[in-house]
Amino acid sequence: MQLDFQIMPTDGDVLGRLARYVPGGARRPSTISFAIQLHNRMEPLEASWRALEKDDNLSLHQSYDWCRAWAATHRSRLLIVEGVHAGRTEMILPLEIVRHGPIRIARFLASRFSNINTGLYSEAFRTLAPAPVLRRALDQARGQFARYFDLFMLENIPLHWRGQEHPLSLLPAVLNQNASFQLSLHRDFAQTLAQLNAKRRRKKFRQCERRLEALGGHEHVIAKSGDEACHTLTLFFQQKAVRFEALGLPNVFREEETQAFFRALARVSDRDDNYPLRLHTLRIRSGDEAGRIIAIAGLSRKGDHVLCQFGSIDEAFAPEASPGEFLFHLMIEKLCGEGAALFDFGIGDQAYKRSWCNIETQQHDLLWPTTVAGSAVAAVHRAKANAKRTIKQNPKLYGFVQRLRSGKTEFVETVAETDRD
Repeated sequence: MQLDFQIMPTDGDVLGRLARYVPGGARRPSTISFAIQLHNRMEPLEASWRALEKDDNLSLHQSYDWCRAWAATHRSRLLIVEGVHAGRTEMILPLEIVRHGPIRIARFLASRFSNINTGLYSEAFRTLAPAPVLRRALDQARGQFARYFDLFMLENIPLHWRGQEHPLSLLPAVLNQNASFQLSLHRDFAQTLAQLNAKRRRKKFRQCERRLEALGGHEHVIAKSGDEACHTLTLFFQQKAVRFEALGLPNVFREEETQAFFRALARVSDRDDNYPLRLHTLRIRSGDEAGRIIAIAGLSRKGDHVLCQFGSIDEAFAPEASPGEFLFHLMIEKLCGEGAALFDFGIGDQAYKRSWCNIETQQHDLLWPTTVAGSAVAAVHRAKANAKRTIKQNPKLYGFVQRLRSGKTEFVETVAETDRD
């Protein structure tokens, strides 16, 4: 499918800025031809896709390797939206069509495990189609899009991210019930800690270190091969299953397709400053428990942005040593010396994230219906998001809901994955 948009700039400066993207600096006509092409396969777009994803300010979750891993392990009905101008790909939105009864919803691939989404855009695209112009063009083509989906639902999008406004920021949106949390990093780890309660954090680290030394010492190990990473993932799935069972909550990592997805990501080899998934572990170094993995974290990196995708601990071993917290300390210290500028704890409000982070990023769900049925689903989603946000802002009410979900009457600890609900 191809939709030919007639993009009409609304101010004279736009045409002047566009001259930077024209050979020889020639000026554009007042009407710009911009084609939207829809694809059901990723492979023909790989070269253009990888060129767009080089922008470090765009989310890793829309990278080619991340999306290919999801498509290869799930029976997704792909809908890849490509924006083309003058023969060049200027925009890619990697979507899948998910059915809820008769309703067709277009959403980002792997939305269930995406902590932050942006889509892929060139610098030229932001000038070719500023937010008001793009909104008008989409509205004009609503009927054509309705042939493919009832609702365009892009979740977990920051409307402003790292100093840039999202090109789709003027589409109808609702504030997501969950924010994401980040820590700005400096090359000097001491300077990074100075943003937090450095004295208290160093004291806690030394206490945990002494407890681990009493058990034989510790070792921070990063998986070096795909096989080692997959072995670590198997242990992570086991540790997480124990955690969810103890809390009486559904295990979001139980499905075979989900486990295959993360294994596929772990096998992707890439540059040191760009990888979809790398497994970090905290291990007991010596004694009877030599080699025992007591904490696991999966990190992704794109340029200077590092994102923690998940974490787990060995519930049965040395909880007083806070192995998960200790591993975060080691990872962040290491990343400070490797040029990372932002450590992202991901979506979901938890005490340990707030204790580490100095940035809170609000995220939105974009809801653009193409049919009456899509409008009804969008209204329901908006109402649910508002209700969940209200509940989460009331600690007593939220604790009560968590107890109902787990079927327990005592206090139930919140976990990162359930905060997505």
